Amino acid sequence: MDEFPEALERFQILALQLLLVVTLVAIAVRRLRIPYTVALVLAGLVISFAPPFQVQLTPEVILAIFVPPLIFEAALHVKARDIQAMRVTIGLLAVPGVLITTLLVGFGVHWGVGLELPIALVFGGLISATDPVAVVALFKALGAPKRLATLVEGESLFNDGTAIVVYSIALASALAGQFSLLDGIVDFLQVALGGALVGLVLGWLASQVYRRVDDYLIETTISTLLAYGSFLVAEQFHVSGVLAVVVAGIFNGNLGDRAMSPTTRIGLRNFWDFVAFISNSLLFLLIGMAVPNEQLIEYVVPIGWGVLAVVIARAVVVFPLSWLSSRISHEVPIRWSVVSFWGGLRGAISLALALSLPVALGAEREALLAMTFGVVLFTLLAQGTTMSSLLRRLGIAGPTENMLEFQRLQGRTRSIRAGRQRLEAMHHEGQLSRHSWEVLKGLYDRQQSRLSDDLHRLLHSSPELGQQEVRFARREALLAERASLNQLLSAGVLSEETYSELAREIDDELLSEGMAFRLEMEIIAESLAGAESILLLLAIIHPAEAPAVQTALEASGLPPITIHNADSLSGDGNQMLLIGLPSDRQPEILDVLRETCRKRLQRSSLRTDHAGLPFGELPAGREAGGALVFAMEVERWETW
Repeated sequence: MDEFPEALERFQILALQLLLVVTLVAIAVRRLRIPYTVALVLAGLVISFAPPFQVQLTPEVILAIFVPPLIFEAALHVKARDIQAMRVTIGLLAVPGVLITTLLVGFGVHWGVGLELPIALVFGGLISATDPVAVVALFKALGAPKRLATLVEGESLFNDGTAIVVYSIALASALAGQFSLLDGIVDFLQVALGGALVGLVLGWLASQVYRRVDDYLIETTISTLLAYGSFLVAEQFHVSGVLAVVVAGIFNGNLGDRAMSPTTRIGLRNFWDFVAFISNSLLFLLIGMAVPNEQLIEYVVPIGWGVLAVVIARAVVVFPLSWLSSRISHEVPIRWSVVSFWGGLRGAISLALALSLPVALGAEREALLAMTFGVVLFTLLAQGTTMSSLLRRLGIAGPTENMLEFQRLQGRTRSIRAGRQRLEAMHHEGQLSRHSWEVLKGLYDRQQSRLSDDLHRLLHSSPELGQQEVRFARREALLAERASLNQLLSAGVLSEETYSELAREIDDELLSEGMAFRLEMEIIAESLAGAESILLLLAIIHPAEAPAVQTALEASGLPPITIHNADSLSGDGNQMLLIGLPSDRQPEILDVLRETCRKRLQRSSLRTDHAGLPFGELPAGREAGGALVFAMEVERWETW
């Protein structure tokens, strides 16, 4: 009976030690220019040389404990319309791409390492799943295009499930010594579609409960049951648990949350952000600690062949399939293909599959395990640490020159204000004479005035900076209002009923896309205050042109507003932009659109009645290159 309390105590100590390491790395990485997940792996590697505590990483721990919350949280934030817009590219990379990668890597290590072909194909299957956690975190930090993040994350969500199915088929064939193409296709469809069906059914059942319950604690508990339950139920039916979690998460994030109150949606997102942070942190730390250092040295040549095969296979898959996708749907610019190629990191799924290899494989199991760890480490440490510079070199992400100037002006303004406040305090405390205070006060006031004028001119010439600042400030103000309500509730000033009503109003605005739209419209009005005549241009463009159009319009000093949920007018997959400008600049902006919009719209579902738009009936549109443009005169600008 004494063994259980001792085991529980050891587990508690281990959990606290790991969380302490995670916290210290999270604090330290703020000063380092490397991805957080890479820093965790490095910390785990350091610990593995002189481990203060022992950890055994098993496939059950990865697949049953860590993978469901990580995949569910990622799927929860994916919008179905974003996946729909990138469906061709994601579909090509997640299914044919995984199959081609398995074959190319398998034949590569078979030829280079000398593994038997069936065993080599097992390695190709388990290493074909990408893990974009570190890359997507960089995308968010650097402000990369949302559609690019959708591409990388969407591919990973679906190719995880595909890779597990392909690996299982390859492993069964290797152990049985024979392979049937027809049986493999049938098994693949059965396992993949079965997993998706399980996720769909459980996601729908959870959404029905959400409609009947309005309690964020209960609804958060249901989402937790959905994340783990969909995986376990699918595995019990011998179908893909990963695909079940993906589908359940996407269903929950797109349809389930419609039945939730704004407060519940915010609480749910905060909960899953925390769970994903803890799961991701512990997983990558454990990966670093579990690396078999001796085996890495012993199998350094096979690992090198494995890395080479994976990198070449990734290039052979990404560039031709992206080109094919662009011919079909014009979804992926060539620069994005480069990011997708280099961002094909390997991680948790590959390690879980490698750890689950049966001992019946004999010595080859040890070689496959070492090769998998080696490839995962290479992609995390080599590719993960260089993604930031790649994104900047390609001009996809990173601060613009105007943003850097904005940061410099803000930094100088705040430092001068702090210096002035210090001098004023010294004067009031009697440490500075009145004469000296007046002299220095005038100096600081003139510096502040010049910086204020410079900042005003910069914001006038680059309204997109003002948009970002206003959105951030408004969100901070709403969060402050929310915190004030919490204090009033704790003090007994507000009843639970009144608090819930007021909190719901603030939460609704925090989640509303309309808040950002209204703020951006006000910024446009401010920037056009001196214009004698104002136009609003509504431009429908092909989504592949969006980055170039955005950049060109911002360079013209007229950043557009992206209008979401406008599929009824723009047609599936097209992008709608709103541009405010002085009337005399209309020809210039039309020329910009003609130069940047080369691809024709997907016109199959374009609406012509324009019903339900906030602008009323639209005038006749005109074509500018591949864009369809509607021009509307502004007679009176009112705040609503």
